Amino acid sequence: MMSYICVYAWQNKEVMINNSYNAGQQILVAQNRRGSIMARGGEVLAETITGPDGSETRKYPYGSLFSHVVGYSTKGKTGIENRMNYYLIQSNTPITEKMDNGMQDIKNPGDNVYTTLDVGLQEAANRALGVYEGAIVVTNPKTGEVLAMVSKPDFNPNEISDIWEEVLADEETGVLLNRASQGLYPPGSTFKIITALQYIHENPSTYTNYSFTCNGSIKIDGSRIQCYHGISHGKIGFEKSFAKSCNTSFANMGTKVDWNRFGETLDGLFFGKPLPYELESAVSTVKTGADMTTDKQMQTAIGQGETLVSPLHMNLITCAVANDGLLQHPYVVDHVENVNGAVIKRFTSSGSTRMMSEQEACILQGLMREVVETGTGTKLLDKPYTAAGKTGSAEYNSARDSHAWFTGFAPVADPEICVTVIIEGAGSGGDYAVPMARRVFDAYFEGRSE
Repeated sequence: MMSYICVYAWQNKEVMINNSYNAGQQILVAQNRRGSIMARGGEVLAETITGPDGSETRKYPYGSLFSHVVGYSTKGKTGIENRMNYYLIQSNTPITEKMDNGMQDIKNPGDNVYTTLDVGLQEAANRALGVYEGAIVVTNPKTGEVLAMVSKPDFNPNEISDIWEEVLADEETGVLLNRASQGLYPPGSTFKIITALQYIHENPSTYTNYSFTCNGSIKIDGSRIQCYHGISHGKIGFEKSFAKSCNTSFANMGTKVDWNRFGETLDGLFFGKPLPYELESAVSTVKTGADMTTDKQMQTAIGQGETLVSPLHMNLITCAVANDGLLQHPYVVDHVENVNGAVIKRFTSSGSTRMMSEQEACILQGLMREVVETGTGTKLLDKPYTAAGKTGSAEYNSARDSHAWFTGFAPVADPEICVTVIIEGAGSGGDYAVPMARRVFDAYFEGRSE
């Protein structure tokens, strides 16, 4: 009971200090120079520079590279700048040094926040996304560490004061939105991971007997679904339906599952709930129920219709598959140090959630490996590492355009990294998102070998 009271009191104090109307925050800002934000390798991501006249300027050495996840502290606060504000304006400098600083009318150096972010992977993800709008999320499925998070279009936080009115007036690009965690998109065929999970859930001993003949389209109760570009896959089983991302087969599955039970599965996967993530994130939505029409069943089963999901959410589901069904909650801050390097506070994953059984995760791992071996993800073959994943081409704008998705992990036998990619309006996930994910995987495994 006492420990609970202490934790609650600490959290309540943090909330109060972070309130911009709290005079205590203003006192701390007046006494202490805002601390730095660091990458996992010690690289400076944000720092406060003091000019000859005593004026302070917040600098971001990497410019736009970490703009969304690190955020900014001028014109309000976002990202890590916002979440860790309480620690950044504190100073745990030894009391003797504080006394000396006070006598010289010098501000105390604030505490420094060390993140889980990897500069090399962030740069690789940024290069991979290139000129496209979209997002890339990179995590460690075993620990929950967020290794990279890129969102485009981006902005230079060093210029936020100068461009503020411009970005506020821009209602089209949403440049300040972190698409990785706050963007919501139709998941397209990446949702077939979830539909496959539900089918396995309901048919644990017979799902391998599933068979379907794809003629390029399917029509049930007047509702028609076709495969991407009308491709005919012929007679296929459960594994090939997944590997080839057959819309008609999964639409057929959508009419066979119990949608009340499917709703319970989705509830356990954080649909309709806040994600267990410390920074700003959107709530993914999907509508299910026994009263669903056949058309809605088929559309939802293939990740279309009214379903919306964030790239971070899809990454977390992938992490659970890679980690034998157990999601380790994601986190982006590792620890806080004072100016002398003494650790003030350590952070780890806030906990874990079992999203599926070990057996179900093992089956999905095999299905996602088959995508790379013989399906829509073959551009990840012939690498020194083994990868598994699921592509997606999420139609929008009356099916005239599609977002390109990929979400996957590597190495298959002992996953160390999960990568999720979405490219707005690009087209096929296999053609566009997979090569981008490959560049991130390459950067990770090449870095390990150095």
